[in-house]
Amino acid sequence: MAGQAGVLFGWGPERFWRATPAELAALAAVIAGDDTDEPLGPRELAAMQERDPDG
Repeated sequence: MAGQAGVLFGWGPERFWRATPAELAALAAVIAGDDTDEPLGPRELAAMQERDPDG
């Protein structure tokens, strides 16, 4: 899985080992075309930036 994450997501070993299972699952879903969520709108993005200004 670490090798696949490197090829598909551009992750090095350190990034892979710091990733949570949820992060890996979310990226795998996008690659598989299973991402059915709507993209963030401007209001949602602004609210997220206000709640978490450090990103």
